[in-house]
Amino acid sequence: MTDIKETSTNFANKQALADECPEAYATNIIGGQWTLVICSWLLDGKLRFGELKKRLPNITERMLTLQLRKLEENKIIIRTVYAEVPPKVEYELTEIGYALKPIIKALENWGAKHKILVEGLEKISFQTKKFSLLCKDAGSGNLLLFHYLFRNEIATKQ
Repeated sequence: MTDIKETSTNFANKQALADECPEAYATNIIGGQWTLVICSWLLDGKLRFGELKKRLPNITERMLTLQLRKLEENKIIIRTVYAEVPPKVEYELTEIGYALKPIIKALENWGAKHKILVEGLEKISFQTKKFSLLCKDAGSGNLLLFHYLFRNEIATKQ
């Protein structure tokens, strides 16, 4: 994860958009691949680095460290270091970090619905092609019945 050069056009465009649009500003802060996942685990309370790493097995230690630093810099999390041997460090959400809870839950619900929609459409598309080949000579009535049945299958999944 590298920072964008402050002299680049990309940086200037991002900054101008963030200055005028609160949604763009927010996505610059929480729009990273791991950011919301880390925050969702911290909604349940304080976690140590190793505990977060276990919950995110596909993230590298370096990426987790960078993401935690960025979240701390943006005042989304607090890093507490205890004077112990071995050193103990805990991460927890700040008040503004906990304010992400309804957003995270809404995105979780939206993602689940969208996944069903997309996977369902892919299934229908595949099944329609398969059915069309099987019923090529059977007339359009069977194809309409097929579409009706699968449309209702998706509606019941949602």
